[in-house]
Amino acid sequence: MSRISIILGSKSDMHIADQVTEVLDDFGEKYDLQVISAHRDPEKLDDYIKESDAVAFIAIAGLSAALPGVIASKTDRPVIGVPVSKKLGGLDALLSIAQMPPGVPVACVGIDSGENAAHLVMRMLGISHNNA
Repeated sequence: MSRISIILGSKSDMHIADQVTEVLDDFGEKYDLQVISAHRDPEKLDDYIKESDAVAFIAIAGLSAALPGVIASKTDRPVIGVPVSKKLGGLDALLSIAQMPPGVPVACVGIDSGENAAHLVMRMLGISHNNA
């Protein structure tokens, strides 16, 4: 069982996922890593979210950065969005993730900040290096 799910909208975002997995590996935390586009494969994303036993999701996305919000609209579990710098220095993705409608919360870390997403999810799970 993986308590954390990491979903990338595109393989081109793998360098950010690597930041996340490096921190989670350091904590010895298991995770599931998937590449699923909210736009190109919405049915696969729906099925994955329904079947996942993760207690939290980290969603990595650039451009329109719809992935974190789509995930949050389909689950009550926490979602952390990581905006990726593709266009406009990542500001477009940052604003897309941060400006979610009421009732669809997504935590948002800084642009290209996979490491902070991993640290945040560990804090959400109540795990620190002091008690890992």
